[in-house]
Order: sequence, then C-alpha cells, then structure tokens
Amino acid sequence: MTLLQVVLILLVLSIPPLLWVAGRARFKYRGTRVVTCPKTDSPAAVRVDLAHIMASSSIGEPDLRLAACSRWPEQKQCGQTCLAQVEEAPAECVVRTMLVEWYRAAWCELCGKAIGEIHWLEHKPALLTPDRKTVEWEDISPEQIGQVLDTHQRVCWRCHLSNSMRERFPGFQGERASTSTS
Repeated sequence: MTLLQVVLILLVLSIPPLLWVAGRARFKYRGTRVVTCPKTDSPAAVRVDLAHIMASSSIGEPDLRLAACSRWPEQKQCGQTCLAQVEEAPAECVVRTMLVEWYRAAWCELCGKAIGEIHWLEHKPALLTPDRKTVEWEDISPEQIGQVLDTHQRVCWRCHLSNSMRERFPGFQGERASTSTS
C-alpha cells in the first residue's frame, strides 16, 4: 500500500465524523431566534450563519456569528453581543420552541377545546387579538412575539378557519365557537 493510498483512506474515513459534527451544529443553531438587543434593549429576530458555524465546528470550537438580524441594515456593524444569549440557551430562544411552550396544554379561547399537538405544516393554531379577530403566526414578526404572547389568546385552527371565513364572507354560516372565559 502506497503512502498516497493511506492518505486517501484516512481522508475518506475522516469525512463522516466531520459531517456529523457540522450537522449537529447546524441542527442546534438553525431557525429564527428572538433575543434582546443589548444596544436597544428591545427584542430582535436573528439567524445564525449556519455555513460559518458548520465550518468552524468541523475544525474546532463553533464560532457563532449572525447571518441576519431584524435591526439590520441600520445596526449591521454592531458587536453581535446578543450571540451570548444564543450560546447560553440555544433552544429556548428559537421562535418555534417559544410557541410550542406557549401552546402546551392550552385550550382554545373560542371553543374551549384542547389545542393538542401542534402541526406546524398544516392546521397550525392561531391567535385571537384583543379586538377578537384571529390571525396566523405568519402575520406576526418574530420580534413582536413577546408582546403578542402577553396580549393575545390561543385559538385552534378550526376556530381560526371559521372566523376567517366569516370575516371574508359575511353570509358564511360555519360552526360558531362558543366563547369561553378561561
């Protein structure tokens, strides 16, 4: 066996562990997160630079940096000190995790039924605004989530769909949810 063959074999054998480490880093840091901007002391939606985190974790310690921030382009030259919040609690600041926790064991404000397991690709739960309209999460920017969780109520998909149809088509007679006071 030649030296070149040995080097090639070692190179091929080193690829799977590197991919595994890079993939773990990508999984851990993917998604939009809500942090408190240290400069403005207000919520900001951020995304970690996944390509950079995967590359840096493959050769050593992960090096976090932002790929996007809702405060950009105005604050693009910030020191990115908010990344300490992401490092401290990577899962807790992910928008989806925040929402899953908020809906956990929750009841629909309109029909009173348990919302149950959330299916993010279809039949997502919605929100009831203080003026009693239902809205979907796509209508809420990530940096507004903290405020929305304090001021809005939980609504199941079925009630949201009925409410939306009644708003769009005033003559629509779909199921009317009984308003609960919970």
